[in-house]
Amino acid sequence: MNISIFFSIFEVNKDIMIVNTSLQDIDEVFSLYKMASDFKKTVSGIQWPEFDRKMIETEINEKLHWKIVVDGQVACVWSISFEDFQVWEEKNTDPSIYIHRIATNHNFRGQKFVEQIVTWAKQFAKENNKLYVRMDTTAGNQRLNDYYMQCGFSCLGAKKMTNTEGLPDHYHNATMVLFQMEV
Repeated sequence: MNISIFFSIFEVNKDIMIVNTSLQDIDEVFSLYKMASDFKKTVSGIQWPEFDRKMIETEINEKLHWKIVVDGQVACVWSISFEDFQVWEEKNTDPSIYIHRIATNHNFRGQKFVEQIVTWAKQFAKENNKLYVRMDTTAGNQRLNDYYMQCGFSCLGAKKMTNTEGLPDHYHNATMVLFQMEV
């Protein structure tokens, strides 16, 4: 796959930047995942598993892991992929980027980072000849689903996961809600 990453810094404004996560950020990334998982459990009763460190290191090394930096602090992280066959099956052939594992530092909640990620993702997708920005989330959090739709995603419905070998544990025996946005 030949993907060009046309920018490594996306300035939202003078105080907020989107940049690739570095290996030096990995402890902060896992801290944010823990915060997000704990919060997710209070809202929906479902929490993320502890993610495989090597998986995250690979995403960082392949420039697929991103962060929002506010005044020098990591405020939010997420990863992307260019394929997600097990979740999207036949739709995986559509040129898309897939957003995964958005986690926000609780000190920065309410700053509409998903909207900023959407703006970034649409530009990134256009510059890499992709037609869609896609994401999924575990079913059961209607407030989050509504927020994603407010951010411009269309909800494509729920999907019971069956082929989950190699995916993080939260996909096993789960129903995921699928979201898509045309670029």
